[in-house]
Amino acid sequence: MSEQAAANRRLIERFYDAFNRHDGEAMAACYAPNARLSDPVFQELRGEEPGSMWRMLTGRAEDLRIELVEHDADDTTGSAHWLADYTFAQTGRAVHNDVRARFRFADGLIAEHDDSFGFHAWARQALGTSGLLLGWSPIVQGPVRRRARAGLDEFMGRAASG
Repeated sequence: MSEQAAANRRLIERFYDAFNRHDGEAMAACYAPNARLSDPVFQELRGEEPGSMWRMLTGRAEDLRIELVEHDADDTTGSAHWLADYTFAQTGRAVHNDVRARFRFADGLIAEHDDSFGFHAWARQALGTSGLLLGWSPIVQGPVRRRARAGLDEFMGRAASG
């Protein structure tokens, strides 16, 4: 394994260790200035947005547990399989999320980060009956994404003003 590949593996480990410690600031520090992050809820975040999303999520997490199941990296790309267990604040429902991540690295930082998980499986846990019946549909996915985006915009606005 090259030195760069080993450094990229350590970056993934540092990122998920910070996530498990609810340290959004340390997570944000793992991203390049013009990074891009996308997942089934927060789609196409760029620049400061990925770091802000992690600060927001870890700042309000009370019972969040993250487990890095496996990960790998080469000189430019990486992958991770991670599990998240938490209570979804809006409904008080327990969620177990099984996530696959893909990374592209630049200058020792995360330049691109794509998380994938089953939105319907997540919605069934987080939202209950409506997620079970309609979690696969735009009727549920659209409002969830809009609320998430609005929450991030509000969080970033508060951070910028104070």
